[in-house]
Amino acid sequence: MTTQNHTTSASVLKDLNAVRAMIRRHKRSDFLFASIGLIALMSGLLTLLVLFVDLVMDGYPRFNLQFLSDFPSRRAGSAGLLSAWVGSALVMLVTFLTAVPMGVGAGIYLEEYAPKNWFSDLIEINVSNLAGVPSIIYGLLALGLFVYGLDLGQSILTAGLTLGLLILPIVIVSTRESIRAIPVAIREAAYAVGATKWQVVKDHVIKYSRGGILTGVIIGMSRAIGETAPIITIGALTFIAFLPPAPITDVAPYLNFEWLSSSFTVLPIQMFNWLSRPEHAFHINAAAAGAIIIFVTLLMNATAIYLRYQIRKNIKW
Repeated sequence: MTTQNHTTSASVLKDLNAVRAMIRRHKRSDFLFASIGLIALMSGLLTLLVLFVDLVMDGYPRFNLQFLSDFPSRRAGSAGLLSAWVGSALVMLVTFLTAVPMGVGAGIYLEEYAPKNWFSDLIEINVSNLAGVPSIIYGLLALGLFVYGLDLGQSILTAGLTLGLLILPIVIVSTRESIRAIPVAIREAAYAVGATKWQVVKDHVIKYSRGGILTGVIIGMSRAIGETAPIITIGALTFIAFLPPAPITDVAPYLNFEWLSSSFTVLPIQMFNWLSRPEHAFHINAAAAGAIIIFVTLLMNATAIYLRYQIRKNIKW
């Protein structure tokens, strides 16, 4: 009997030691994986920081209000970004007005109303694939559809619609993922008190998912503002010394839509134009423009994170 007890105790002790050894191995693996992930993260952040600091140091002489308020010029010292940043702002306005309502509406429909069958699965697969299509493909599509097919010309409207198509899958996917994060109990509780489908979507689903939706919209817009390939494809000007007509006038009905058909340039195109010139002074201008683009992109992403945090903090499940 004593020998059997000793044998059982030794077996249990052996199993216990094996479990402890396995736990130690898993902890080492977890530490190794976390270390590799941290190194990868820090490598990316340090690379971005070094590039951004280098751009800031190179373009520092041009960081002034004159650089933002002057038109491009053949003289580097007097060249500015006025037409470029105004063009970018107007193109982003068209992009927002076309992509966001359509993308959010499509995401809500696919997640809440669309029947779950092979056709909706096919749409979901295609939307996910479109989010990874290279931007130059959208430029070629816009060139054939908007410029030649619909005869919209090389205009702000064409650029806005092109970038709208580019970020549309991003908005749809982020909207659907935000809606999926809403607990099913929220919907069930609303239905239990007699709410209709639309009341559940309007008063609960959209309300609780708006933080993620807004984040996806801003991230999509921050991608669009730095795109160059599709804008070049549809024929954006590399040198423009005038502004489009103002969207708002002092004459009734106080809205002017002529700017939609105006020629344009944007910040990445202007930066590309300066980089293609041999004079070093133009490269300084390009560095300053690049630093401004990165700063605006980082600011938009930081705003998205802050708004998402504030919205989610106020949600009481």
